[in-house]
Amino acid sequence: MSHFNGYARSNGEYGIRNHLLIIPTVICANQVCNRITQLVPDTVAIPHQHGCSQIGADKTRTFDTLAGTGRNPNVGAVIIVSLGCEVVDPYELADNIRATGKRVEVIDIQEVGGSVKAIQVGTALAKEMRLELDTLVQVPIPLSELRIGVKCGGSDATSGMASNPALGAASDLLIEQGGTVVISETTEIIGAEHVLAARCATPEVADQLYAFVERFEKEVDRMGADMRGGNPSPGNIAGGLTTIEEKSLGCISKCGTSPIVGTFEYAEPIPGTGLYFMDSPGNDIECVSGMAASGVHLVCFTTGRGTPTGAAVVPVIKITGNKLMYERMKDNMDVSVSDILEGNAGIIEAGERIWQEILSVADGQLTKAEILGHQEFSINRIGPSL
Repeated sequence: MSHFNGYARSNGEYGIRNHLLIIPTVICANQVCNRITQLVPDTVAIPHQHGCSQIGADKTRTFDTLAGTGRNPNVGAVIIVSLGCEVVDPYELADNIRATGKRVEVIDIQEVGGSVKAIQVGTALAKEMRLELDTLVQVPIPLSELRIGVKCGGSDATSGMASNPALGAASDLLIEQGGTVVISETTEIIGAEHVLAARCATPEVADQLYAFVERFEKEVDRMGADMRGGNPSPGNIAGGLTTIEEKSLGCISKCGTSPIVGTFEYAEPIPGTGLYFMDSPGNDIECVSGMAASGVHLVCFTTGRGTPTGAAVVPVIKITGNKLMYERMKDNMDVSVSDILEGNAGIIEAGERIWQEILSVADGQLTKAEILGHQEFSINRIGPSL
């Protein structure tokens, strides 16, 4: 397979989904957005708790994450719903997203006369815009255009021994095709950052990687906690992981063996092709939302404990090396590589299986999370609320 089918965008990018996205600029607009998506099929909303009482870098992060999500090539058009008095400027947000060539409309709840009228206006707009999107015809897209994020959550001992290295083999296959892979989770490279730094393409990239870790650890110290003394969660520990080093060494294997060509901040656009590191927390939804805002098309997510979450605008492929959990949670899992631990498959063979799943999902196959309607979204915070 040399290509997959998707949607050509006017700015030269390609999407593997064709979402009509409903963005609230502030928590006060969440209910209007939710009602619009309930009334108009095939629309996606991203309710969140931010957009008000934020300042400085924190306000900027909320804006950048909302804008990046709207700019994601899997999104075909956007409706922005504003209360009318929040710190996120809806018209600036609209202009930022319109720069990609997409249709973007703005609804101001206070201006149109309240929630009921805003729902009515939004529903009429959404029906019209959904019909426009449904006329788009898919086109062949070269594999070099594909951008994936690699993530792990609810990890256990099988993650580092099976699912993560198998995903690493699949990551290498995409890089060989000229595509792009994004790894993140700054919290989960601690104790193994020197291993990733040794793979950085330049000393400057390695220095930035170390700077991300140092910045995060300073914040943890400020909270009076110790990441290196016991980061694994109760679920990680129950699954056989006891130290941050164990967790991190397993975590980093999911990005394969390619050189890291660059780094970038949370929710910033991916700078180019190849393997990149994005600064982010390990929190599943905040991390995946940041990746989506950066422009990945899909996320491959390994789990040994069984994490069901998905994402609003990108498909999330769930991969596990835990056979018992896979049997219990088949409704949530897409790929099992547990046969590695049984001695019936090698890492490369299992990686090829994941690669084929990536190609199928890029070509339109729905993931289990999509089928179940998982559309989680969360913005990583920096500072305090006013």
